Amino acid sequence: MKRFLLAAATLAAAATAGAQPAVIYELGGKNDKSFGEAAWRGAEQWKKETGKPYLEFEIANAAQREQAARRFAERGADPVVGVGFPQASAIEKVAKDFPKQRFAIVDMVIKLPNVQSFVYREHEGSFLVGMLAAMASKTGKVGFVGGQDIPLVRKFLCGYEQGAKYANPKVQVLSAMTGTTNAAWTDPPRGAELTKAQIAQGVDVVFSAAGTTGFGIMQAAKDAGIYAIGVDSNQNHLHPGTMLTSMVKRVDLAVYQAFKGVQPGVTVLGLKEGGVDYALDEYNAKLITPAMKAKVDQAKADIVAGRLLVIDYTAANACK
Repeated sequence: MKRFLLAAATLAAAATAGAQPAVIYELGGKNDKSFGEAAWRGAEQWKKETGKPYLEFEIANAAQREQAARRFAERGADPVVGVGFPQASAIEKVAKDFPKQRFAIVDMVIKLPNVQSFVYREHEGSFLVGMLAAMASKTGKVGFVGGQDIPLVRKFLCGYEQGAKYANPKVQVLSAMTGTTNAAWTDPPRGAELTKAQIAQGVDVVFSAAGTTGFGIMQAAKDAGIYAIGVDSNQNHLHPGTMLTSMVKRVDLAVYQAFKGVQPGVTVLGLKEGGVDYALDEYNAKLITPAMKAKVDQAKADIVAGRLLVIDYTAANACK
């Protein structure tokens, strides 16, 4: 009840919103230390630079996606930003009903004249962490545990596999998906279970691409004394010493750019645009040797320059 009242109050605040921008977070919210938190940082950056407030809403169930988008639009919020592919249908419906207002969607393409769609070349960043995983592995077996089994997550896996095999052609990549519904993003126990199964098969590095399910994945890795790789936000600080790196996906850039002014069409963010990368900081600096860093940075430069092509699962339907 408390959450419902808070949610209602948040939406009601849009009544006097004027042209304030609004952001709608997916299940897991803005404190998920991953995807949602990255989006929140983009909104906060815009707020810090402009000194202006913005509206926000954290959904608790699927029905609230359209409810939130419609309520914000009715109250004049502009733009309304949906963070995550599950919000695509809601944003599309509402954007059609409010053609004079602007909207944005992250991780999906909506072909409407008042919508900006932000998509990422996740496979490029995943290639880099795949390289690091293979170079750090002592067993020659690395793992991947994804969230919902959808093409988007397969992009992460496909890039990861390519990077691992680029660094070590003999490496074995074991993979598992948490589930087939949106609930797969918020199931840490299942993530831990899948990770333990891979560890039992010899995996000593595991890439978590599973939202808050990743908390279970990373904890299982720590408990077993193997490396984990975070996703979306820099998660190196969560378990210093066992976090090899994180595949950073700059969702903050999408929210920030949309808040500054929606430019209808499709915006693609990859290594070249600073939209994805691997994380290196004080928490994992001792885990990545100068030789590892040199190799991955060279690969990064080659990808940006077009000398090294990373296959996109959704475009080529590869990595099957």
